[in-house]
Amino acid sequence: MSLELLSKLETKIQAALDTIELLKMELEEEKQKSHTLSEQNQQLQQELSSWNEKVTGLVGLLNSEI
Repeated sequence: MSLELLSKLETKIQAALDTIELLKMELEEEKQKSHTLSEQNQQLQQELSSWNEKVTGLVGLLNSEI
């Protein structure tokens, strides 16, 4: 009976270790995705700022013509 319990415990521990390893890999993937999205967000923020400056300049030109 004792060997059977040890075997079951070993199986459960191995399953837990496998699950932990999978979760670590998933976490790493999510960190990479987050980093990529952060970079994309920064690029889009810069583009938005550039467009805002252009529009502001054009509105200024229109106002000076009026």
